[in-house]
Amino acid sequence: MIDIKMVGVLGAGTMGNGIAHVFARSGFGVLLCEVEQQFLNRGIETIRKNLDRELSKGKISAEDKELALGRITGTLDRGALAECDFAVEAATERFEVKAQLFAELDELLPAHAILASNTSSISITRLAAQTRRPEQVIGMHFFNPVPVMKLVEVIRGLQTSQTTYDTVKALSERLGKTPVEVNDAAGFVSNRVLMPLLNEAMYAVMEGVATAQAVDEVFKLGMAHPMGPLTLADFIGLDVCLDIMRVLQDGLGDPKYRPCPLLIRMVDAGWLGRKSGRGFYEYDG
Repeated sequence: MIDIKMVGVLGAGTMGNGIAHVFARSGFGVLLCEVEQQFLNRGIETIRKNLDRELSKGKISAEDKELALGRITGTLDRGALAECDFAVEAATERFEVKAQLFAELDELLPAHAILASNTSSISITRLAAQTRRPEQVIGMHFFNPVPVMKLVEVIRGLQTSQTTYDTVKALSERLGKTPVEVNDAAGFVSNRVLMPLLNEAMYAVMEGVATAQAVDEVFKLGMAHPMGPLTLADFIGLDVCLDIMRVLQDGLGDPKYRPCPLLIRMVDAGWLGRKSGRGFYEYDG
């Protein structure tokens, strides 16, 4: 297995800063790479706040917090990633964006390095084909909020080597996560099952079967879900839900994955859920 010391994380948004957080807290050096300083500053500030939350709950010490922050270096220069043994991208859920990143990472990182994607639905095999090291490309799908959620879907592309899989499985365990092996297919397991559920809940609202609040209450009280499907969709981001539904529709070719027209209209309106202040619910701040 590959000895990983320095990790590159591309993207300091919700998932990227969470991934950088858990790597730094677990003793790895982290290069957190963004395209604009404001996004980088926001990501590092979020990491600081989340470490403070862990400190207040007694999960880490003040020394642990400072050591973790000291392991993270923010950069706008992707060239700095040349010193990394492992890189994971957490860019927007669009194949064209991720494909360009993988081609660039392939040029930048040393020959031994593993390239991972935090994609929640896009084919690892297609991403690997953008590189000259497809056997060293793998999916490492974390769940939000990353510092809290234990699961990592570890997705094998068609050409992913056993050494790459074994390395990432062990890496996930070092982060305190539980890796679950999944083969490459649109949506993997998590979103192939979850997104059609959220999409159908949206149809129920669109067709006047029930209000968003009523749909969520049915799932919380009747199915013991901690969060109703429409609250969850707002939390994930309605634009992300739409992107994933389109990946499922294109990748699996089944009309049952057709995105709900209400979802499309809401995204067109800029109602993206919690992050925009309005989705199926309204949010302050």
